[in-house]
Amino acid sequence: MKNMNQLMKQAQQMQAKITTLQKELEDREIETSSGGGMVKVKVNGKQELLEIKINKECVDPNDVEMLEELVKTAINQGVKESQDMVSQAMSKVTGGLSIPGLF
Repeated sequence: MKNMNQLMKQAQQMQAKITTLQKELEDREIETSSGGGMVKVKVNGKQELLEIKINKECVDPNDVEMLEELVKTAINQGVKESQDMVSQAMSKVTGGLSIPGLF
C-alpha cells in the first residue's frame, strides 16, 4: 500500500508539472518562413497561427499558386516546429513516457 501511495504522489506531482508546462507552452512562439523570408509566420505552443507577414514582392496576381504554396509551406513548418517544441518539453517532464492525450 505504501508503494501505491508513493506512486499516486508522483503521478500528482507529474500532473502539476505538466499543467504548468502546458500554460508556459501557450506563450512560446515559433517563427518560420518560406521563399527565402518572403512569407513569415508565428505559431504558438497550441499550434495557433498568431501572425502572418507576406512580402509584397511575392504578390503576383498572375501567379497566385506560388503565393499559396509559400503560405502553406510556412504555416506547415511553423505548426511542425511548434509540435516538436511541445513534444520535447513534455518529454522532459514525463521522462519520455508517452501519455495519450497530452501531446
